Amino acid sequence: MRADLGVFMKAVVRRPAVIGAFAPTSEMLATQLIEVVPRRGAPTVLELGPGTGAISGLIRSRLPEDARYVAVEVDRAMVDHLVATRPWLEVLHMNAAELASRIGAGEVDAVVSALPWTLIPERTQGRIIEAVARVLAPGGSFTTIAYLTGTPFGPGKRFRRRLGAAFDEVLTTRTIWRNLPPARTYVCRRPITPEPNGARQGE
Repeated sequence: MRADLGVFMKAVVRRPAVIGAFAPTSEMLATQLIEVVPRRGAPTVLELGPGTGAISGLIRSRLPEDARYVAVEVDRAMVDHLVATRPWLEVLHMNAAELASRIGAGEVDAVVSALPWTLIPERTQGRIIEAVARVLAPGGSFTTIAYLTGTPFGPGKRFRRRLGAAFDEVLTTRTIWRNLPPARTYVCRRPITPEPNGARQGE
């Protein structure tokens, strides 16, 4: 929608380090990103960084009738836009690092993220990933966008290693070259719980 694009561009100008992309997520990338969203039952789905809702409509169209759909957004203007244009979406105005304070452990069946990870301080990255691991239900999946502008460099490589340390399985999907910027997704499953002696569970 034109209104979505206007709100997005204003946010890019206002907070470029928070938005991270210079165009909304393409439908092709969004479709790949949301493949983890359940189609049956009564799942809870959490979206991190929905922005103007470029992905939200596609997620909603995939969800079964009894699903709960929650979005966490830090930008106030985007929160107001989502509330006004997506009344079916439960929007939480907060930093994703604090999501575990509002959502119970093991409650979420799928976490979908469009956060600009390489622009987020590494300490905050760790807090967000820990929170995601805590709220994710057994058998649940966490999927996130990885822009090719950042993945070959230090911050992108460190983020990928952080995911590998936090999840037993991290799959890398194909690159969507027609997205701006080109991107792929990571699909993460089975959070790793450290044992009291510091060893990883299952070792």
